[in-house]
Amino acid sequence: MTEKVSLATKLSEALWMVISLFRPKRWEIALAMRYLRTRRKDGGIAVIAMISFVGIALSVLALVAVLSIMNGFREELMSRMLAFNGHAYLYGQPLLPQPKRVDLIKRLKAVDGVVSVVPQLDSPGLVQSSTGALMPAYMRGISPNDLKAKDIITQNLSEGSSLAGFGAGDYGGDVILIGIGIAQNLGLRVGEELTLMSPGGATVFGAAPIRKTYKIGGIFQSGVSEIDKSFVYLPLEQAQLFFDREDEWDSLEIKVSDPYKIATYREALALAAGEGSLIEDWAERNAAVWSALKIERTAMRFILFFIVIIATMNIVSGIVMLVKNKTRDIAILRTMGADRMSIARIFFMTGTLIGVFGTVLGLILGVLFSLFIRPIQETLEWVFQTKLFDPSVYYLSHVPAKMEVGEIVFIVLASVLAAMIASLFPALWASKMEPVEALRYE
Repeated sequence: MTEKVSLATKLSEALWMVISLFRPKRWEIALAMRYLRTRRKDGGIAVIAMISFVGIALSVLALVAVLSIMNGFREELMSRMLAFNGHAYLYGQPLLPQPKRVDLIKRLKAVDGVVSVVPQLDSPGLVQSSTGALMPAYMRGISPNDLKAKDIITQNLSEGSSLAGFGAGDYGGDVILIGIGIAQNLGLRVGEELTLMSPGGATVFGAAPIRKTYKIGGIFQSGVSEIDKSFVYLPLEQAQLFFDREDEWDSLEIKVSDPYKIATYREALALAAGEGSLIEDWAERNAAVWSALKIERTAMRFILFFIVIIATMNIVSGIVMLVKNKTRDIAILRTMGADRMSIARIFFMTGTLIGVFGTVLGLILGVLFSLFIRPIQETLEWVFQTKLFDPSVYYLSHVPAKMEVGEIVFIVLASVLAAMIASLFPALWASKMEPVEALRYE
């Protein structure tokens, strides 16, 4: 029982001591500020304090800048993927050929927040150029009006491309659109011919691939390499004819006003679709990519924060040296009535102020860097006369950056907390000095 009481007493004393550190008096703060400004030859740590200050500022700058750029790339990637693909997909019994199937689209469009509902037909296959070169592709049938409504396609067509012939003619005609990756790999240009091949053709001699040659009406560049090197667009009627699937749909592509809250739409969409429907949202379809981005973000944040911890370690050595240099001051303050906690608060505030000032400067520099990253990039490209960010490789004209308030708050709090922890132990060590011991060697 005595041991439990003793442990509880020690814990309460330690807790009270920590709380007391955050209640400094005005003269203690003034003395801490004075110690920061005092030069080394006068017993201060001005040089070490400056090194610690700069180190923390640079580490916070690096943390804010790198995480903002990573957020920018993630946002750019996801926005392009969501602009190209649907936010949710409807499969199942309601899509079977039936008179009331048109009413299904009307019901889905009536759901609050739904922007568009597009029927489509998909099939994997092969594409072959006139030279005989082959590569796998993913063929998608879509109506001409729905394709023209996709801004990521219509606004990113290569020179000479046109959607005028897409869907024109019997059964949608013979004009198709291909991704720039397919065009580059097969050496194709607008106006040339491309043969599509799909499995499934049944003959008296067994299964045979379906083949048909189409004219390339346009080449699009979505900015996502996996899409650009695999997708081929056909008019929906032509796709139904080519795949021998008359009046069939594989899925309904649904887009909503806020794709990041797609889970809140699922119940209403399922109710509008009726029995036998299956709904898959973009988060489920791209679970691997989304999960990888989250893990990468968490890991990078954890690794980069070690830079802040290393920078704050300079505070420990600086405060230890300051305590050594100020043993006479400690003794005088103690004999004049200052208690142990006053001594601890003085040195604790000294180290904490270094961390706070360094964090504030690093935060300002990091925010400015993220806000003006494009002019900075252009200036560096002008100075070095080179492209630091090649649009032909990354499909972006500049480095994207996006700051998140929650992340900035985390960086600031974590940096200041690390500085406090680094200042805590040398401050407590200084508070344990006895006046007699401090003056013995003076």
